[in-house]
Order: sequence, then C-alpha cells, then structure tokens
Amino acid sequence: MFDHFPKRIVYLSVIQSFNPSVSMAYTISIGTLAPDFSLQATDGNHYSLNSFSTIRFLVVFFTCNHCPYVLGSDETTRQTALKFQGKGVAFVAINSNSPNTYEEDSFENMVRRMDENRFPWVYLHDETQEIALAYGALKTPHFFVFGQTRKLVYTGRAVDSPRDVSKMTVNDLDRALSELTTGLPVSVPVTNPIGCTIKWEGKDRHWMPADACDLV
Repeated sequence: MFDHFPKRIVYLSVIQSFNPSVSMAYTISIGTLAPDFSLQATDGNHYSLNSFSTIRFLVVFFTCNHCPYVLGSDETTRQTALKFQGKGVAFVAINSNSPNTYEEDSFENMVRRMDENRFPWVYLHDETQEIALAYGALKTPHFFVFGQTRKLVYTGRAVDSPRDVSKMTVNDLDRALSELTTGLPVSVPVTNPIGCTIKWEGKDRHWMPADACDLV
C-alpha cells in the first residue's frame, strides 16, 4: 500500500498513527549536522560532504531547471556565491525534482543548463529524492547554510522576492553569510523558503508530505 511513498514519509506516518503525541520536525533545525550525500554532478563526478572538507562554510541549496522562482533569482544567487567565494564559502546545488513531473528537470537538462549558464557551484542530481527528504527541503529554491563544524546556522530563502528580484527588499542569505564570515552569530537564522514545491515521484505537482510546513 506504500509503494508510491518515500520511505521516510511512510515511517513518520506509521509512528504518528500509533502515537499522536510524537512531534518530529520535517526540515532539519538549527544546530543539526549536515546530512551526508553521495550524488552525481553535471560535471560527471560524484560529490559527498567530504568533497568540501577544506571549505570553511557550505551552502547547500535545493533548486531545479524550470521553477520561475529559481530562474528569477539565479543571477542574484550567482552574485552572492561569487561575493563570498573568496571568504571560504562554497555553494552546492541539488536537484531532487522528478523529471516525470517536469521533463525540464531531467539530468540531461541539468547538464545543458550548467553548460549554458556556467554557475559557480556544482549541480548534483538527487535521483532517488532521499537527500531532499534527509534535509526536509520544502521549495525550490531552499537554502541551508552550514558552519565550520557543518552544523546548520541558517535555513530558508535567499531573498524576499525570488520570482522578481527587482522587487527585492532584503537578501537574507547575503546577510547570514556576511555575519558568518565575520565571526558574528546569524541574527535571523530561519526564514520561510519561497518558491515551487519539490516535485515528488508519482505525486501531483503540488503535493507535499503531510508533515512539511512553514519554518516560521
């Protein structure tokens, strides 16, 4: 009966059906260690957390090829990545979307997109969607910033108007990285990501796991 549900969702649902008092956050919380991964990139290589062991700070973000919130803010994300590249920050993009929902999100189109845009990050393919579940990714884009010990220090949006950055009034990701790289605590560690839902295999394009919710 659970054939079309990712394993983690089934597990949570079964536990909560037996014990309604159990409350488990869907998205990883501040202070959580970065979940590891081993994923293929558009450059043909495989990457894990250990691939970035010499990097001081790591930004893992969930993205895709088709979402207008991604396309509208890509260049702002590029500017932020380049701004902090020399300050020990690396960006890692992950596409977890099912290409059966949007063919544009296929691995072949990921390769094409990187060839065309030359973004300053590696672009990884989460074909099984297990990494999206491990992080509790809610939208594309959804950003996770990890400190030197790889504990989460920021999660949420990059900007407050990703679909049309001409209307942007705040860049939360830039502020978080500015504080982090100068030794300050992140003043606003959690915001709500703004974008398209993750496209889950075998599900309606608007479907989200039952325990997925706003962060603030």
